[in-house]
Amino acid sequence: MTLLGWSAVPLFIQHFSTQLDAWTSNGWRYGLAALIWAPVLIVGAIRGTLPKGLARKAILPSVFNATGQTVFAFSFYHVDPAVATFGLRSQIVFVAIGAYLLFPSERALLRTPLSWLGILLVLCGVGGTLFLKGPAGPTGSVGVHASHGLGVSLAVAGGLLFAAYGLSVRRGLAGINPVIAFAAISQYTALILVSAMLVMGRNKAGVADLGLSGWMLSTNQFLLLLLSSIIGIALGHVFYYIAIARLGVAVSTGVVQLQPFVVAIAQLLLNGVLLTGAQWFSGSLAVVGAGLLLTVQWRLSRRRPTLPQREAATASPMDAT
Repeated sequence: MTLLGWSAVPLFIQHFSTQLDAWTSNGWRYGLAALIWAPVLIVGAIRGTLPKGLARKAILPSVFNATGQTVFAFSFYHVDPAVATFGLRSQIVFVAIGAYLLFPSERALLRTPLSWLGILLVLCGVGGTLFLKGPAGPTGSVGVHASHGLGVSLAVAGGLLFAAYGLSVRRGLAGINPVIAFAAISQYTALILVSAMLVMGRNKAGVADLGLSGWMLSTNQFLLLLLSSIIGIALGHVFYYIAIARLGVAVSTGVVQLQPFVVAIAQLLLNGVLLTGAQWFSGSLAVVGAGLLLTVQWRLSRRRPTLPQREAATASPMDAT
């Protein structure tokens, strides 16, 4: 369910790119998501069970999350959903390197030759998928089209920022229930993205439909954005936490690596956008490389029984879109 929900989000964003600017799309999606998650914090505040320092500890991850969401959303205005999602897979390499620098217990991962083979496969696979074909941006996108290279760069930058987001969650929110942590992060993220929408958003379709200011929406747009928020942000993360609790971090993350393939198949069925054979092969290499990294991580965690529990307790929705 997590895989299906998170695979739907890039398709939603691509659809919105034909009607809304990225600032407006992000502002509404995360504003609605914040409302959905707010009751978790309200109930915790009433019961007095919110962790001390939660508001302060959630600030840095929220900045990384909001910035990552912004650049990732903008990538859809220059490349198709499958290419953007494959670019996001570079995240796993940034996570491995960041964990090596920040967490001494994780350094054994990059001391294993198999991990470097996995990193090489991810880099070659992502690079091949992104550059073996250079399609134009989505037809009818709002805003000025830039080069395919810019869209690719934005997608990879999103992977870097989401990696920083996940690492900052683990470093700063260790020991805090992940649902409560994400509820707090979603409020800050929404504050940043809604503020950016109000300042820079220019929803051209909203102006035509309603005759109101640039960031207002038609009823259909609102319902689609609400559906996107529920599927991708609210329910998607709940399903992800349930999967982690029952299957572990490595298996759950491994399943999510299939997201670009699901997106590629869906965009073919919906929009007739087809990846080349070389792109499919390169994408497969990237997923195999990610699988190698996860396999090494799983083997190391079995040698340190406390690690899986610590990861599960601090796991963050790093693949959130």
